[in-house]
Amino acid sequence: MTKVLEKKHTKDFYSAIKERRSYYSISNEPVISDEKIQEIINMAVLHNPSPMNSQSSRVVLLLGKVHFTLWNMTKETLRKLVPAENFEPTETKLNNFRNGYGTVLFFEDQDVVKALEERFELYKDNFPTWSQQTSGMLQNTIWTALEIEGFGASLQHYNPLIDDEVKELWNIPSNWKLIAQMPFGKPTAPPNEKEFQPIEERLLVIK
Repeated sequence: MTKVLEKKHTKDFYSAIKERRSYYSISNEPVISDEKIQEIINMAVLHNPSPMNSQSSRVVLLLGKVHFTLWNMTKETLRKLVPAENFEPTETKLNNFRNGYGTVLFFEDQDVVKALEERFELYKDNFPTWSQQTSGMLQNTIWTALEIEGFGASLQHYNPLIDDEVKELWNIPSNWKLIAQMPFGKPTAPPNEKEFQPIEERLLVIK
């Protein structure tokens, strides 16, 4: 059990949205307790919106040695695919993720999606897209919540290369489709600079 002095965060909603960024340099120093991390994820999963209240999202939280196992496994999987002379940047990137405190794995239950397709045939073609949107909302909620608590995180997509091994290692149901991986930890360097397109080109207000 991780012993951490819980802090009271003071960020408002807008600051949290603004300051949620991709952190690639992270450490495994605890920021909040494991129980608090689980509480955050419980809240996000329980209250995440989904089409027809389908609740198709599934999450696996990896902490401690199993977090290290994930990124060591991913590194060895990619080592077989990336030419040796080009592997160093990939290895460095994966080691950075491994150096973090934990990883959140995001899945979507395909049995739920298929059941919706059968039940609501008129919208059949939409449910796979809506499932992805459901997962995206959950990812953003957890990412922002972790940032509020002082963690830095990023979103990775090494699926489907690692899907089979992940399911075998942790006995994940075959109908759970891996969507994304979110390594997180205490930031050890600031995020990269971010450029913004003019908001006038991205937002249309009609009255």
